Amino acid sequence: MVRSLAGAAAVFVVWAGSQPARMPAGLGPRPARLPILSCAGEVRVRLNQLGRPLRRWTRSVVMLCLCATLAACGLWPEKDPSELPENWPEEKLYMAAKDRLESGSCASAIEYYEKLQARYPFGPYAAQAQIELAYCQYKSEEGPAALATIDRFLKLNPTHAHTDYAFYLRGLINFNLDMGMTARYLPRDPSQRDPGAALQAFNDFSELIRRFPESKYVTDSQLRMRYLRNILAQHEVNVANFYMRRGAFIAAANRSRYVVENFQQTPAMPEALVLLAKSYKVLELDDLSADALRVLELNYPNHPGIEEVKRTQVE
Repeated sequence: MVRSLAGAAAVFVVWAGSQPARMPAGLGPRPARLPILSCAGEVRVRLNQLGRPLRRWTRSVVMLCLCATLAACGLWPEKDPSELPENWPEEKLYMAAKDRLESGSCASAIEYYEKLQARYPFGPYAAQAQIELAYCQYKSEEGPAALATIDRFLKLNPTHAHTDYAFYLRGLINFNLDMGMTARYLPRDPSQRDPGAALQAFNDFSELIRRFPESKYVTDSQLRMRYLRNILAQHEVNVANFYMRRGAFIAAANRSRYVVENFQQTPAMPEALVLLAKSYKVLELDDLSADALRVLELNYPNHPGIEEVKRTQVE
């Protein structure tokens, strides 16, 4: 019994030592608590003590930056909305685009032309802005976008004073459509490329000459059509040669005959006659082969293909 009382007293003493002393009212200030800390608690307290100056320094920097920002806002007044390009009148937008076009900055000019098209699609400068936008896109090598702009111009302005230039520009874009950066530095036979763009350019120049025979762009268009005609003829001959190597003699004859009928007086004409005579000979159409050989001998008497046709034997 005595031991139990003694143990209870000891526990009470330890518990009382860990609790703050309670002073009766009116007996003076309460003494400060002396906490019993473990090692981890002591480290935490020291870190908190070190972090207080850091937090104070961070708050000071944030307040300083905020004050500087507010001061800067006061130094530069807000921009007048009427000075923004989106709010410019049509004439000012057009002149800004025109100045950049004349200075050679097509990328910047495109930006202003597109703003003008968006804000004033039916204004007095809209049609001219469209055709100049197409030119800027062409110079910036944005061929598909330029073609779309020209098509929209022709649809909305079929009787415009510069419709002939629109056809000419569309022909130029198709003329150079497949000529990327690689083709400029690593030239390749144009007849080896897809003839779709060349044929479309030929049709554009042909339409220009048909509808505007007095246009100042007719002479250049005729020269480009002659060049494109030679390319298209040589492309057909290349395809006929491919069919001959594969043994598709009927297809080779059809391609060669197409060149003879549609691309006369082109550099590919004699080779087309050679292929036509050879394919007919292999197909045992001797009369047709002899006719093709006779035309070849009459128009190109010194062509080496004459002997090649004569040496061809059917096994």
